[in-house]
Amino acid sequence: MHPARFWTKEADGRLKCTLCPRFCTLRDGQRGMCFVRMRQGDHMVLDTYGRSTGFCIDPIEKKPLNHFLPGTPVLSFGTAGCNLACKFCQNHEISKSREVDSLAHEASPEMIARAARDHGCASVAFTYNDPVIFHEYALDTAAACRAAGLKSVAVTAGYITEEPRAEFFAAMDAANIDLKGFTDTFYRKLTGSEIAPVLEAIRYAVHESDCWVELTTLLIPGENDSEAELTELSRWVVEACGPDVPVHFTAFHPDHRMLGHERTPLETLLRARGIARAAGLRHVYIGNAHHIEAQSSYCAGCGVRVIGRDWHLLSDWRLDDFGGCTTCGTPFPGVIDGAPGTWGRRRQPIRMHEVS
Repeated sequence: MHPARFWTKEADGRLKCTLCPRFCTLRDGQRGMCFVRMRQGDHMVLDTYGRSTGFCIDPIEKKPLNHFLPGTPVLSFGTAGCNLACKFCQNHEISKSREVDSLAHEASPEMIARAARDHGCASVAFTYNDPVIFHEYALDTAAACRAAGLKSVAVTAGYITEEPRAEFFAAMDAANIDLKGFTDTFYRKLTGSEIAPVLEAIRYAVHESDCWVELTTLLIPGENDSEAELTELSRWVVEACGPDVPVHFTAFHPDHRMLGHERTPLETLLRARGIARAAGLRHVYIGNAHHIEAQSSYCAGCGVRVIGRDWHLLSDWRLDDFGGCTTCGTPFPGVIDGAPGTWGRRRQPIRMHEVS
């Protein structure tokens, strides 16, 4: 058990967790909705600190991040639990886990940083479940990574309160934030949460932190894929975040509690991309589907393809070492550090006990 931060003691003796907008109030021995933050006596603890469901080296584009150190490998890991209740969760074996025994892989923050460095990774990603709920473990690991010369990446739904939000995004070099839909009804019905804190987190990360931000929306047929909702979402991103924030529309497949829904057709993803581009977004991608044109990156100045992508395999590199288009010189938004990586499509599971 590791001490947890961000809680207060209520007048009735319960402890209130203030890490996320659920504000769970707990008596001794009770766990929050996330399942991993719990009350132990008169303190809150995080019982997944130092334990993971597994580690794997992925292409950074799989997070998905298309404008952050393209082509490089990232060491990915997560823990158990989640502070949302998404009926469509595609990592539910991990994020919805209530079996702490599934956390069979033990690793300190320093071990994770050392493993990433020894395997040639450029960054470490907190993913599979939301790093917000293992805040202390994520931040300690990010600090160890920074000391080792590595970047830190968060894949998050952004369901976090103001005080922890500031230090969370300060610790991250990049984040992909899920904007799961664009109505209160969708968030309440299908995620068991509210949209307002997510929009606040996105605005904060884009404008008040040094963290590079990309957004992802999983399109579920009949739930969040209407032209009106996609138009409103896209216009909000342009107005609230700016036209250079990359947006990924990804395909849903039947999973968890939504097995009766159909898969997202490719045509829906391409339609969403067209709507977003018409609204003024300059860098819009599709995911979980194969379409080289819609997965590639283009210069906002001259329109030339500056990064070609065939799934996660890169081609057509037309950027200089500082991220400028080699055709017209227009800066390509993101984090570019010299030549692209060559990791490609590989996925490589690793075991921490094998790390020297």
